[in-house]
Amino acid sequence: MPGTTTPDRLAAATAERPAGPLIVTEDETLLDDLLRLCAAAGSEPEVVFTAPPRAASWDRAPLVLVGAEAAARVRGAPRRQGVLLIGRDDDDAETWRQGVGIGADHVLFLPESESWLVDRIADVTEGAGGPALTIGVVGGRGGAGASTLACALAVTAARGGLRAMLIDGDPLGGGLDILFGAERTGGLRWPDFADSRGRVNSGALEESLPRLDSLSVLSWDRGDTVLVPPEAMRSVLGAARRRGGVVVVDLPRRVDDTTAETLTQIDVGLLVVPAELRAVAAASRVAGAVQAVLDDLRVVARGPFGSGLDDQEIARLIGLPLAGELPPEPSLADALSGGPPGSARRGPLARFCGAFLDQALGHAGSVTA
Repeated sequence: MPGTTTPDRLAAATAERPAGPLIVTEDETLLDDLLRLCAAAGSEPEVVFTAPPRAASWDRAPLVLVGAEAAARVRGAPRRQGVLLIGRDDDDAETWRQGVGIGADHVLFLPESESWLVDRIADVTEGAGGPALTIGVVGGRGGAGASTLACALAVTAARGGLRAMLIDGDPLGGGLDILFGAERTGGLRWPDFADSRGRVNSGALEESLPRLDSLSVLSWDRGDTVLVPPEAMRSVLGAARRRGGVVVVDLPRRVDDTTAETLTQIDVGLLVVPAELRAVAAASRVAGAVQAVLDDLRVVARGPFGSGLDDQEIARLIGLPLAGELPPEPSLADALSGGPPGSARRGPLARFCGAFLDQALGHAGSVTA
């Protein structure tokens, strides 16, 4: 068909790949730039060079990148979302008129908008929908059971059929993979991501981590403590959230710059507080530091209860809403007995996690034990 043959260097890009964007252009220089940006986003586009796109390609593509010089080739196509018109000169009024004429969502100009465009391409390539529900769990004092609860939340989400990722945000915690008996399981750990900057591909992140059935775990290794700067945490946690589902982060009690960056991406925080006066006092200090960044912080009161302290009183003394109580359960104190935390489907820990996730996700019954 005349006009549809592209140069040999584009052969791989022209194959129909629904996951990638559709490029419509007749400018080889622009085409080279767009292919470079697609490669940076981990995407393989379909290319239509010097020809109108086929109706099936136009309808199916998650994103359409139209060169300003080729706007006339798509002017009669049905209006749809996800069309971007790409120009070179932001002072050219004609480019803006062309964008209106084809119903483009955005008019972009290169090279100024390259970073934004890479992010947009990566979003559609990764199938990004709504971000994951991201839960941070922190102990009111040492040994409160925060790591166990974090693991149980992730296990419960995965058992309920949700995409789930557990992230160890505490470099001094010993490594969450140990709670699963997976310290020797292959996959990347935090030291491998310490130099991450910019956008991390969410699919590649998930595939690179140790997996326990459908649960991905990002933990620490047993080597020397490695500093994870805020930029790396921002990149990695952002990638985890873009995959959707549920992301659970085990947080340290000390709020440094990296923890503060983590808290900016948390939707809801759970503060685990044993029913002890000293624990309540310590938890109040932790709550003050966390609330400086995270608005939605709730108390999980851990039994056994005595000395006049029940779950409501603990929450009142700390000045936070109550997420619920955790009655005594052997697996909360000894997470390695009977499998990973939350494995006992009928235990108090699994019941709490199922009820909390149902409420937080807004569709009861989906992850109950």
